[in-house]
Amino acid sequence: MAENTPLLKVEHLCKEFPAESGVFAGRFAKKVSAVNDVSFEIMPGETLGLVGESGCGKSTTGRSIMRLTRPTSGKVYFEGRDVSKMNKRELKDLRRQMQFIFQDPYASLNPRMTIGEIISEPLQIHGDGRSASERNKYVRELLDIVGLNPEHINRYPHEFSGGQRQRIGIARAFALHPKLIICDEPVSALDVSIQAQVLNLLKELQKQFGTAYLFIAHDLSVVQHISDRVAVMYLGKIVELSDWKTLYAEPHHPYSQSLLSAAPIPDPDLMKSRRRIILAGDPPSPIDPPSGCRFHTRCPIAKEICGAEQPDFKEVEPGHFCACHFAAPYPIKESHIDL
Repeated sequence: MAENTPLLKVEHLCKEFPAESGVFAGRFAKKVSAVNDVSFEIMPGETLGLVGESGCGKSTTGRSIMRLTRPTSGKVYFEGRDVSKMNKRELKDLRRQMQFIFQDPYASLNPRMTIGEIISEPLQIHGDGRSASERNKYVRELLDIVGLNPEHINRYPHEFSGGQRQRIGIARAFALHPKLIICDEPVSALDVSIQAQVLNLLKELQKQFGTAYLFIAHDLSVVQHISDRVAVMYLGKIVELSDWKTLYAEPHHPYSQSLLSAAPIPDPDLMKSRRRIILAGDPPSPIDPPSGCRFHTRCPIAKEICGAEQPDFKEVEPGHFCACHFAAPYPIKESHIDL
């Protein structure tokens, strides 16, 4: 693959779910627009952070890319191949190169299997050709790499802490040496001290194996430590995308700015002087999203055009994209902030 060729390319991805079930889920029933016209690229070995509040469509985006749920429309290309047109055999081959780390380390591991069986399961499914003894040796090596005792290979998930279970999930994801791993909030269920350890482990493994990540999170401070670029999502749409340094230094979308104002800073004096931006109201329902810009009902700088016209997702600076009629560095001025 050429250096400038994306490993993953997502074009106009949409995913809708029926809002009703049973006899009421007919052709004209209301639908939940979980993901709406999402596009981005991930280069080999890169980490793209996908951040936004709960319910904005981050996890659905990740699952749609993996075809764990079928997209309503749009295209997903992995190494130039259209994932949406793959049959079962092709999808099985794809999943050797694309793996998933789930949010909940308690629910994502089979309690009836030993951790050795859990980590070796992908090898068996995809027929790696190793003998039982070779596979056992390889699983022990993986346990050592993720910081677990190889002698615990025959223990069950309930015998481990939350952080240790997530390390087991990471070992399982890396067993096939995939080119891309979708990390669906892999540290949100862990203590803060354990979060740092798991993030450092993911960075070390990325350096060792050259794996690319789509790192899904709602915590901007977590995303900052692991991402090369960051995409901010609101109500099913990406509203801003840039390299993390630019986004954190000069957010151009009001929603990005409000998220950054809530992120903690390890400097008490700076934290005291910073103005917190409190957004009005609650996020609108994805069943009936607002017209125009989806953020305009909560935006402190919204004008009449915001409710009438949907802003284009355009490049405001080299490599920096934003969907806002009034995109500018720190668009919410102090006069708009309710102190």
